[in-house]
Amino acid sequence: MAFAMSAARAEVLRRIRDALGDERAPAPPPAPAAAAAAPRVADPVARFTQRVGDYRAGVTVVEDASEVGAAVAAALTRHAAADAVVPADLPAGWVPTGIAALADDPPLPHARLAQVGAVVTACALAIAETGTLILDGGVGQGRRAITLLPDVHVCVVGADQIVGTVPEAIARLAGTPRPLTLVSGPSATSDIGFVRVEGVHGPRRLEVVVSRRA
Repeated sequence: MAFAMSAARAEVLRRIRDALGDERAPAPPPAPAAAAAAPRVADPVARFTQRVGDYRAGVTVVEDASEVGAAVAAALTRHAAADAVVPADLPAGWVPTGIAALADDPPLPHARLAQVGAVVTACALAIAETGTLILDGGVGQGRRAITLLPDVHVCVVGADQIVGTVPEAIARLAGTPRPLTLVSGPSATSDIGFVRVEGVHGPRRLEVVVSRRA
Protein backbone atom coordinates (compact mmCIF):
# COMPACT_ATOMS: atom_id res chain seq x y z
CA MET A 1 0.00 0.00 0.00
CA ALA A 2 2.78 2.39 0.90
CA PHE A 3 4.49 1.58 -2.39
CA ALA A 4 1.31 2.41 -4.29
CA MET A 5 0.94 5.77 -2.55
CA SER A 6 4.58 6.64 -3.14
CA ALA A 7 4.29 5.77 -6.79
CA ALA A 8 1.17 7.90 -7.11
CA ARG A 9 2.90 10.81 -5.43
CA ALA A 10 5.83 10.49 -7.74
CA GLU A 11 3.52 10.48 -10.72
CA VAL A 12 1.75 13.62 -9.52
CA LEU A 13 5.01 15.40 -9.06
CA ARG A 14 6.19 14.29 -12.48
CA ARG A 15 3.10 15.73 -14.11
CA ILE A 16 3.55 18.98 -12.24
CA ARG A 17 7.12 19.19 -13.44
CA ASP A 18 6.06 18.45 -16.98
CA ALA A 19 3.41 21.15 -16.79
CA LEU A 20 5.85 23.68 -15.42
CA GLY A 21 8.64 22.66 -17.67
CA ASP A 22 12.11 21.92 -16.56
CA GLU A 23 13.18 25.46 -16.18
CA ARG A 24 14.33 26.53 -12.85
CA ALA A 25 14.22 30.03 -11.64
CA PRO A 26 17.66 31.54 -12.03
CA ALA A 27 19.59 31.68 -8.88
CA PRO A 28 19.51 35.12 -7.39
CA PRO A 29 22.70 37.02 -7.98
CA PRO A 30 25.01 37.16 -5.08
CA ALA A 31 24.47 40.10 -2.83
CA PRO A 32 26.71 42.90 -3.96
CA ALA A 33 29.66 43.39 -1.82
CA ALA A 34 29.63 46.49 0.23
CA ALA A 35 30.95 49.39 -1.73
CA ALA A 36 34.59 49.70 -1.12
CA ALA A 37 35.54 52.80 0.74
CA ALA A 38 36.87 55.54 -1.50
CA PRO A 39 40.60 55.08 -1.68
CA ARG A 40 42.48 57.74 0.17
CA VAL A 41 45.49 59.42 -1.30
CA ALA A 42 48.59 58.26 0.53
CA ASP A 43 50.51 61.52 0.12
CA PRO A 44 48.09 64.36 -0.64
CA VAL A 45 50.78 67.02 -0.95
CA ALA A 46 52.79 65.01 -3.48
CA ARG A 47 49.70 64.11 -5.51
CA PHE A 48 48.39 67.67 -5.43
CA THR A 49 51.65 69.22 -6.61
CA GLN A 50 51.89 66.66 -9.41
CA ARG A 51 48.38 67.43 -10.60
CA VAL A 52 48.93 71.18 -10.41
CA GLY A 53 52.01 70.76 -12.58
CA ASP A 54 50.00 68.73 -15.07
CA TYR A 55 47.87 71.82 -15.60
CA ARG A 56 50.93 73.88 -16.54
CA ALA A 57 50.72 75.82 -13.31
CA GLY A 58 53.74 76.67 -11.21
CA VAL A 59 54.01 75.10 -7.79
CA THR A 60 56.40 75.72 -4.91
CA VAL A 61 56.50 73.76 -1.65
CA VAL A 62 57.91 75.45 1.45
CA GLU A 63 58.43 74.02 4.89
CA ASP A 64 56.52 76.60 6.91
CA ALA A 65 54.71 79.91 6.76
CA SER A 66 57.89 81.92 7.31
CA GLU A 67 58.97 81.00 3.78
CA VAL A 68 55.70 81.89 2.07
CA GLY A 69 56.56 85.54 1.45
CA ALA A 70 59.78 84.65 -0.40
CA ALA A 71 57.99 82.02 -2.46
CA VAL A 72 55.28 84.50 -3.41
CA ALA A 73 57.92 87.06 -4.39
CA ALA A 74 59.68 84.51 -6.59
CA ALA A 75 56.40 83.60 -8.28
CA LEU A 76 55.61 87.23 -9.03
CA THR A 77 59.10 87.80 -10.37
CA ARG A 78 58.79 84.84 -12.74
CA HIS A 79 55.84 86.58 -14.35
CA ALA A 80 57.24 90.11 -14.17
CA ALA A 81 54.34 91.27 -12.02
CA ALA A 82 55.20 94.64 -10.52
CA ASP A 83 52.01 94.98 -8.51
CA ALA A 84 49.41 92.73 -6.96
CA VAL A 85 45.99 93.12 -5.46
CA VAL A 86 45.58 91.47 -2.08
CA PRO A 87 42.57 90.86 0.15
CA ALA A 88 42.55 93.19 3.10
CA ASP A 89 42.88 90.27 5.55
CA LEU A 90 45.72 88.46 3.77
CA PRO A 91 48.49 87.59 6.28
CA ALA A 92 51.05 90.40 6.20
CA GLY A 93 53.95 87.97 5.86
CA TRP A 94 52.65 86.73 2.54
CA VAL A 95 52.99 90.13 0.89
CA PRO A 96 56.58 90.53 -0.29
CA THR A 97 58.41 93.79 0.00
CA GLY A 98 59.44 95.45 -3.20
CA ILE A 99 56.08 95.02 -4.84
CA ALA A 100 53.17 97.42 -4.96
CA ALA A 101 50.44 95.72 -2.97
CA LEU A 102 46.94 97.09 -3.55
CA ALA A 103 44.51 96.24 -0.79
CA ASP A 104 41.03 95.63 -2.15
CA ASP A 105 39.50 97.82 0.55
CA PRO A 106 37.47 99.66 -0.54
CA PRO A 107 36.85 97.39 -3.52
CA LEU A 108 38.83 98.36 -6.59
CA PRO A 109 36.93 99.00 -9.83
CA HIS A 110 36.97 96.14 -12.32
CA ALA A 111 38.88 98.26 -14.82
CA ARG A 112 41.63 98.78 -12.25
CA LEU A 113 41.73 95.08 -11.38
CA ALA A 114 42.25 94.23 -15.04
CA GLN A 115 45.36 96.44 -15.06
CA VAL A 116 46.97 94.87 -11.98
CA GLY A 117 49.68 92.36 -12.71
CA ALA A 118 48.70 89.72 -10.17
CA VAL A 119 46.55 88.72 -7.21
CA VAL A 120 47.70 86.90 -4.08
CA THR A 121 45.17 84.92 -2.05
CA ALA A 122 44.65 82.05 0.30
CA CYS A 123 42.08 79.33 -0.43
CA ALA A 124 39.49 77.34 1.47
CA LEU A 125 40.56 73.86 0.41
CA ALA A 126 42.47 71.94 -2.23
CA ILE A 127 41.91 68.51 -3.79
CA ALA A 128 44.94 66.32 -4.38
CA GLU A 129 43.40 63.95 -6.93
CA THR A 130 42.31 66.74 -9.27
CA GLY A 131 44.82 69.47 -8.44
CA THR A 132 41.93 71.79 -7.74
CA LEU A 133 41.84 74.90 -5.56
CA ILE A 134 38.57 75.84 -3.92
CA LEU A 135 37.89 79.44 -2.90
CA ASP A 136 34.87 80.42 -0.87
CA GLY A 137 35.52 84.10 -0.21
CA GLY A 138 36.70 83.37 3.33
CA VAL A 139 39.72 84.71 5.19
CA GLY A 140 42.54 85.78 2.88
CA GLN A 141 40.57 85.11 -0.30
CA GLY A 142 38.68 88.30 -0.99
CA ARG A 143 35.83 88.63 -3.42
CA ARG A 144 35.61 86.56 -6.59
CA ALA A 145 36.41 89.42 -8.97
CA ILE A 146 39.95 89.86 -7.73
CA THR A 147 40.80 86.25 -8.68
CA LEU A 148 39.35 86.58 -12.18
CA LEU A 149 40.69 89.82 -13.66
CA PRO A 150 44.44 90.01 -12.95
CA ASP A 151 46.68 88.04 -15.31
CA VAL A 152 48.48 86.05 -12.60
CA HIS A 153 47.00 84.33 -9.56
CA VAL A 154 49.31 83.29 -6.73
CA CYS A 155 47.45 81.07 -4.26
CA VAL A 156 48.82 79.91 -0.92
CA VAL A 157 47.70 76.51 0.37
CA GLY A 158 48.39 74.94 3.74
CA ALA A 159 49.19 71.24 3.66
CA ASP A 160 46.38 70.65 6.14
CA GLN A 161 43.95 72.16 3.61
CA ILE A 162 44.65 69.48 0.99
CA VAL A 163 42.19 66.60 0.96
CA GLY A 164 42.58 63.51 -1.19
CA THR A 165 39.42 63.34 -3.26
CA VAL A 166 36.36 65.26 -4.40
CA PRO A 167 34.01 63.41 -1.97
CA GLU A 168 36.30 64.37 0.89
CA ALA A 169 36.17 67.99 -0.21
CA ILE A 170 32.38 67.96 -0.46
CA ALA A 171 32.12 66.51 3.02
CA ARG A 172 34.50 69.11 4.39
CA LEU A 173 32.61 71.97 2.73
CA ALA A 174 29.13 70.83 3.73
CA GLY A 175 27.16 73.77 5.06
CA THR A 176 29.39 76.42 3.55
CA PRO A 177 27.02 79.33 2.90
CA ARG A 178 29.19 81.16 0.39
CA PRO A 179 29.48 80.40 -3.34
CA LEU A 180 32.48 78.32 -4.30
CA THR A 181 35.03 78.93 -7.04
CA LEU A 182 36.94 75.87 -8.27
CA VAL A 183 40.25 76.50 -9.98
CA SER A 184 42.04 73.70 -11.84
CA GLY A 185 45.00 75.29 -13.53
CA PRO A 186 45.24 78.54 -15.48
CA SER A 187 42.14 79.64 -17.35
CA ALA A 188 42.13 78.05 -20.80
CA THR A 189 39.77 76.75 -23.45
CA SER A 190 40.05 74.81 -26.71
CA ASP A 191 36.43 75.27 -27.73
CA ILE A 192 37.19 76.87 -31.10
CA GLY A 193 39.12 74.71 -33.56
CA PHE A 194 40.81 72.80 -30.73
CA VAL A 195 43.21 75.68 -30.41
CA ARG A 196 44.21 76.33 -26.84
CA VAL A 197 43.53 79.90 -25.74
CA GLU A 198 44.58 80.95 -22.26
CA GLY A 199 43.13 83.64 -20.04
CA VAL A 200 39.60 83.58 -21.40
CA HIS A 201 37.71 83.28 -18.14
CA GLY A 202 40.38 84.12 -15.61
CA PRO A 203 44.12 84.47 -15.05
CA ARG A 204 46.42 83.06 -17.72
CA ARG A 205 49.00 82.12 -15.12
CA LEU A 206 48.56 80.22 -11.88
CA GLU A 207 51.19 79.83 -9.19
CA VAL A 208 50.55 77.72 -6.11
CA VAL A 209 52.59 77.91 -2.92
CA VAL A 210 52.13 74.96 -0.56
CA SER A 211 53.22 75.40 3.05
CA ARG A 212 53.80 72.11 4.86
CA ARG A 213 53.32 73.72 8.27
CA ALA A 214 51.47 76.81 9.46
